Amino acid sequence: MYTKANRALLASIVALMLCSVVGLAQFQNGANGPTVEIHGQVRFVEGGAPAANVLVRLESFDSGGSISESFTDRLGKFSFTGLQPAQYSVKIHQSGYRDAQQTVDMQTTSSGLVMLQLAKESVAANKSVTGSIDANVPPGAQKEFDKGVVALGEGGKDKTQIAVQHFEKAVSMYPKFVAAQLKLGTALMDLEQWEKAEQALRTTLEMDPQAAIALFALSEIYLRQNKVSDAEKVVTQGLAIEDRSFRGHLNLARVNWERARTIRDLNQARPTLEKAYEEVKQALSLNPNLAAAHLLKGNLLLRVGRTTDALAEFDEYLRVEPTGALANETRALVDKIRKQTSKG
Repeated sequence: MYTKANRALLASIVALMLCSVVGLAQFQNGANGPTVEIHGQVRFVEGGAPAANVLVRLESFDSGGSISESFTDRLGKFSFTGLQPAQYSVKIHQSGYRDAQQTVDMQTTSSGLVMLQLAKESVAANKSVTGSIDANVPPGAQKEFDKGVVALGEGGKDKTQIAVQHFEKAVSMYPKFVAAQLKLGTALMDLEQWEKAEQALRTTLEMDPQAAIALFALSEIYLRQNKVSDAEKVVTQGLAIEDRSFRGHLNLARVNWERARTIRDLNQARPTLEKAYEEVKQALSLNPNLAAAHLLKGNLLLRVGRTTDALAEFDEYLRVEPTGALANETRALVDKIRKQTSKG
């Protein structure tokens, strides 16, 4: 799904640097050893046809924390790779259909298979994460969408640009294609084409106001533009729809962090810092391997003088993302702090 990181470099020991997570669910586990993969398919109960463009969420079985997300392709298929051996829950949630999930134990096997079915509800669900399934998507538009998803999966800027072209063609063929609009918006964010990304995400929300992922992605753009109030508004809307989103809680933490950074007096800043701290803790409870959250938590602890605890969070960031975009800067900061504390 979406999740390449854009970043802002903050200029002091108190404000290290903050990683902005996009898009919608990829992160590095940072652990050594063999990895496992989960493959699956989603079908409609009525008729058994494949369910395309459905958001599938992978969660930790033990903590319930969200780990990754993926759209089903035109055959209803999805996959999660590069996972650590553990127990997982695979869940789907769509407007008008009953929630479905399956637990899979990946501790003794390298590859798992999950089969999920979508059964209609007598009364449509009140919430939607990505929008309703649209059976009216023309085959040509679906084909362009599938090509875009494949290109994104191959990674790299060139492939992302190709994916954008496919998503643009898909929505030109079928303007009500919610999943394609959402993918277009997050892919444009990966290319740092912020104005176009914002337009695509707003179009997504016009078609489906319950598309929480679009709201969280939009909050990323507003934070980058320093539109803190706008970011707070959309991320709060998103959390009202999907309150177990680690991205949503991280972005709300960032909102409060940005506000606290403008307050020099620590006592005056403390209430806002505490709000940020609670939100970042919630994000980490949902996803313990969220590197950007460890980085932000380290900044928050450093701001209030808890140096030892801050170093532990920075070390955790480096464990999770040892070769990440901000790893070198983080190591330099950690070394600087440790040298200063050893002299004291």
